[in-house]
Parts: sequence; C-alpha cells; structure tokens
Amino acid sequence: MVHKQNRSAPVMRAVVDAVAERLKEEDETLLRIPEVCAATGVNYGSVYHHFGSREGVIDAAYEMMFAEIVAQDIEMVRGSVQSTGTFEEFVAFIGPLLHNLSSGDARRSSRGIRLRVLAASVTRPRLRRLIGEAQARLTAELTSVVELCQERGWIRRDLPAVHLAVLLQVVIFGRNLDDASRTPMSEAEWEQFMFGLFQQLMLPTD
Repeated sequence: MVHKQNRSAPVMRAVVDAVAERLKEEDETLLRIPEVCAATGVNYGSVYHHFGSREGVIDAAYEMMFAEIVAQDIEMVRGSVQSTGTFEEFVAFIGPLLHNLSSGDARRSSRGIRLRVLAASVTRPRLRRLIGEAQARLTAELTSVVELCQERGWIRRDLPAVHLAVLLQVVIFGRNLDDASRTPMSEAEWEQFMFGLFQQLMLPTD
C-alpha cells in the first residue's frame, strides 16, 4: 500500500478495509469512493492524497486481500508440517491439509478472490508487482516445506521442490474451473483425487 505519512496508516487502513469488504460483494465498477469516505469518516481529499487515484485505492485493497489469503495458506502449511515428527504422522496430516486448502465454501471464496485479483492485475502493472511479492513468498514457503520433507525422506527427491510447490497451487486453483461446471465434482470426489495425485507425484516411490 502507498502511505505518504506513517501516522496516517491506521486511517488509510480503515479505508482499505472498507473498500475490500465492498469488493468481496460487488464488482469494482460499482465502487464509489465518496461512499467509502462517508462510511469511514475519512476526508475525500486525504484518500486521493495517499493513494493517488480511485484505482490506487482499489489496488491497495486487492493487495491486502491477496496478501492476507497468502499469509493464511503459509501459516496453515507451516503449522501442519511442524506438528509432524514421523512419516506416519506426515501421511495422516496430508488428507486434512489438502481438505483445508481446497475444500469448502470458505476456500472456494478465497480462491475466487485471488483469481479476481489476478485477473485485475493483467492490465494493471503496479498491482501485478504488488501481488507478485506475496505470491513469491507463498511459493518460497511451500518450497521450503517440500525441501524439509524431502530431507526427512517423506517426499520423493527426484523432483525439484519448487516444481512440487507450484504443482500443488496449480491443482488447488484448478478447482475453480470445475466449480464453474454445471456438474462439478463432489467434495469427496475432489479430495480423493487430490490425495491420490499427491501419493503418485509426491510420496516416496521406494
């Protein structure tokens, strides 16, 4: 986010929070900055002074939404791996982890938000740079987790850790394509597929 005065950060965060809440419920073309100012009590001129434009405010909200979801994913994966000490525990946690990462209404919503932000960034280079930093953190964290599991002998070592980290994200977000189908896979079918794929591509073969 852009902040020209650190002391104004909490005030501008209130604006970004309000914009983010609206973006979760409506298209950005319907967003009206004066309405946000009225709801937050922040001066219209102050908003444009800090963010430069209406698009700047929206970019800041998109960045925050994207970064928060990434942070949640990182914490979820890191916590799961750190809580395992044996291969048996590792196998036992895979199912629940994949479920938490890809199933349920909450995850469907968060995947949708991230896809919306990515779509918006196609024609907005600044936004793309901002969310690119968050995405790089997620891939780096997942890569370090895979490397740790490889060191412990829990995941096959013949595939680069970063490739497996990206693959996991590709499969999870690929679920959105099936969500759009008139006859999507059930949660049970999806989780069975995810677990089977994980076993085939990631678990040791020896």
